[in-house]
Amino acid sequence: MNEVALNNIRVDVETRYIEDQSNPEQNYYVFAYTITIQNKGQQSAQLLTRHWVITDSNQKVQEVRGDGVVGEQPLLKPGEQFVYTSGTMLETAVGTMKGSYQMLADDGSQFDATVDEFVLSTPRVLH
Repeated sequence: MNEVALNNIRVDVETRYIEDQSNPEQNYYVFAYTITIQNKGQQSAQLLTRHWVITDSNQKVQEVRGDGVVGEQPLLKPGEQFVYTSGTMLETAVGTMKGSYQMLADDGSQFDATVDEFVLSTPRVLH
């Protein structure tokens, strides 16, 4: 059986600007992101760690690494999903995030579930 069929993790992202916590005059922009992690594979997998690369429009890069997400290391059986919301702060009105989750499969193998780059933007900045 191929690895893709065994370890197929889908990651979907929704973002929003948190205006009431932001202060554009001070170059302080707060964004929330809701992540849905779905196990579309054929074996259970546990999320062990995360790695984010966050880049603002001035090309300032922040890297975030840590155990789990929002204090959890969810175990996803085939067909299950885990949803969480977190946030980040940028010094510009637009930026991007991308990253990966390091997963441990039932068979003992480890693999990365990648998160494609997504945009963080205040309303009406991007067309």
